[in-house]
Amino acid sequence: MEPFLSANTWDIIYKPGHTVSKVLGILHGFLRRTGVLLTQVPKADFVFIHREAAPVGPPVIEWLIAKLFAKRIIYDFDDAIWLKDPAGEQTFISKLKWQQKVGQICCWAYKVSCGNAYLRDYARQFNPHVIINPTTLDTEHLHNQMRDQHHSERPIIGWTGTHTTLRHLDSIWPVLRRLQNEGYDFEFQVICNQRPEQQHLNNLKFVSWRKETEIEDLLQLHVGLMPLVDDPWARGKCAFKALQYMALGIPALVSPVGMNTEVVQEGHNGYICDTEEEWCAGLRKLLDNQQLRTQLGKAARCTIVERYSVKSNKDNFLALFC
Repeated sequence: MEPFLSANTWDIIYKPGHTVSKVLGILHGFLRRTGVLLTQVPKADFVFIHREAAPVGPPVIEWLIAKLFAKRIIYDFDDAIWLKDPAGEQTFISKLKWQQKVGQICCWAYKVSCGNAYLRDYARQFNPHVIINPTTLDTEHLHNQMRDQHHSERPIIGWTGTHTTLRHLDSIWPVLRRLQNEGYDFEFQVICNQRPEQQHLNNLKFVSWRKETEIEDLLQLHVGLMPLVDDPWARGKCAFKALQYMALGIPALVSPVGMNTEVVQEGHNGYICDTEEEWCAGLRKLLDNQQLRTQLGKAARCTIVERYSVKSNKDNFLALFC
């Protein structure tokens, strides 16, 4: 793997300020890419590109790989990256993006790998060789534990995501306040790289996202939420939050947007919630019934192992290189 940005630049790229460091980090990224082009690409049979070779500017590097070096590109994306992210348009890096390059890279690619049918349909406008390659999890070495729902502590409802997806929680705050007013005793945890704005919700706990403790933090949850605003950007989502919860035996409540309805089966491994009433009804059932949480959690884990694990999708992924 050859990431464009260093770990230090990733730490600041979406934070306010640090303009000089961001510019230097991006310039360093282009130097790293030049090194890869000159030393590694000439020896490769395939070049696997996730999202883009560089997060800013036109697809110069991709053109060089496809046309100058005549290499077979496997192009992979798991978001509607040909659109502007509604939550990210004012960030430093978003002003330098070149969304229209997605279609161009699809044209040059040997094959295109997309996370869901919505993304596939877009890619097929430019390339007939498109494979749906869903987001997969390592259920043997990473997401390999089950949340024990039998503990008698107060239930924890949770959500995880980046600061750019905090907007999707707007529909959930009234639901949580309503349940709290009804007398339900629970904690709501937000695992994120940025603290949400105060929502006048009792027992709201913020957990700063850290790679080293990600699984441990998720295992604190009894129920996981994945609300989504229904817009073109969100329809490209590949249900990653729900997949993470479910892999750990945590039932998921999701909006009927993007790939969510393919992953979650109503009443079997979670609940699909569109209205405030449906969110409240699903959460009431799970808060009231520890055994139901266990039952849905086990079914959720089986769904991931059977359909969205690295092992179950191995052949589908390797078909990209045939």
